[in-house]
Amino acid sequence: MDLRIKEIEDMSLNAWPSHQMELYDGWILRFSYFYTHRTNSVEQFGSSTLPWSVKIPYCESRYARWHTPTIFKISPLVSTDFDYMLENRGYEIQHTTNVMYLDLAEAKINYKFSDVTVLDYVSDEWIQSLFALKNTTDPHHLRVVPSMYAAIPKDTICAYIEKDGQVIATGLGVIDRSYVGLYAIHVHEDHRHEGYARQICTAILTEARNRGLTSSYLQVVEGNGDARKLYEAIGYQFLYQYWFRVRP
Repeated sequence: MDLRIKEIEDMSLNAWPSHQMELYDGWILRFSYFYTHRTNSVEQFGSSTLPWSVKIPYCESRYARWHTPTIFKISPLVSTDFDYMLENRGYEIQHTTNVMYLDLAEAKINYKFSDVTVLDYVSDEWIQSLFALKNTTDPHHLRVVPSMYAAIPKDTICAYIEKDGQVIATGLGVIDRSYVGLYAIHVHEDHRHEGYARQICTAILTEARNRGLTSSYLQVVEGNGDARKLYEAIGYQFLYQYWFRVRP
């Protein structure tokens, strides 16, 4: 197996903390009021000593207590037998995601980004702008998500584009080891297909390369053809896929 997969899976956990987390026999249970699948799911990160027949019901009881669906992340690091077991228990596949990799030396980022503001921290204004772009209104999310961004233990490259006094595009780079992970690339629906997402990505990757970083990764939901086309134009290549098993 490609060693980059384990590396990126570890870094993605660092990059996007959950509101609450519980360690359980080599598994981590993540809870964030179902803000995203990733931050509200079970991930396997170490060896287990207990049988799955014990561990799965325990996880189900924990998520029932939190009044959210029970979700397991299935990556290439997870046994295919475990995936089959969840399928037999009635778990459905949701939110299949492609992870893409980029060697920064080969990045095609000769593209203007003069309109992009770049910060080395995640500001409150950036978070509120992200909420507006995503139409986030859930009171739990409005309360806990800022603390999740504040809990990121790594250096960040925070970018946005403002037009006529309104933020119309955002992006976040999270630095870990020699990588920068791209997150929160969002563009206002009235300004899509105008090059703003590419400007955001270019600004973050340029800053990352200036800091001596050598690699980048990102995650794009299967079926988002426009985003994948953009990332491939920059030079990203498909590396692996993961999905979530969700109990209806």
